[in-house]
Amino acid sequence: MNLFIDNFLNLDSLRQTYPLLLQGLRLTLVLSVVTAPISMALGVVIAVAYSFHHRWLNLALVGYIDLFRSFPVVVLLALIFYGLPFFGVTLGSFAATVLALALNNSGYYGEIFRAGIESVPHGQREAARSLGFGPVREIAWIVLPQAVRNVLAPLASNSLELIKTTSIASLVSLPELLRSSRVAQEQTYNPTPLMAAAVIFFVLLWPMARWVARLERRSLASRGSRR
Repeated sequence: MNLFIDNFLNLDSLRQTYPLLLQGLRLTLVLSVVTAPISMALGVVIAVAYSFHHRWLNLALVGYIDLFRSFPVVVLLALIFYGLPFFGVTLGSFAATVLALALNNSGYYGEIFRAGIESVPHGQREAARSLGFGPVREIAWIVLPQAVRNVLAPLASNSLELIKTTSIASLVSLPELLRSSRVAQEQTYNPTPLMAAAVIFFVLLWPMARWVARLERRSLASRGSRR
């Protein structure tokens, strides 16, 4: 037991490296806060464009969604950070990570929002048109609020996954929480910082995971009551 504590719960190691862990936590939070709204905004644009049912536009959107959902996000980040300079475009580590995460997650958010839009009864749109609403006002004021409410659980679940995926930033030497814990481990020759990073992720994400579970149960109960 003492050997386990010395290797995985070493307080001396933690005291030496906690500034690194805090720095990594801050960057992980910043990445999440920046990337999630961008991804959601792109997802809304995709879903709204799809709802107009223009054949060629829809084919292009399906191709975009399938491409970036199927493409490994780690490989996408490597191509953006290391490949774009060959075409004269150089992005910093932070910008490249945000772009890779946004492109990957926009496809997932797009499908979620599209499902939400399609779940809104067509009569709602007809009622909006009868009141003189144009297409943009109809989507913004009538359709989207109901669509978001209908898909709140999958939106929250995908956001949870996005936060965990920020750890790919370590590929381009961005000192987010996982990379910072690895650097701390190398400095102390002790895996305690990695354990600390795992605990931080758990404390950060567990309340959100419980909220997602509650939303999913509520959504299932709501569907059952409609039958």
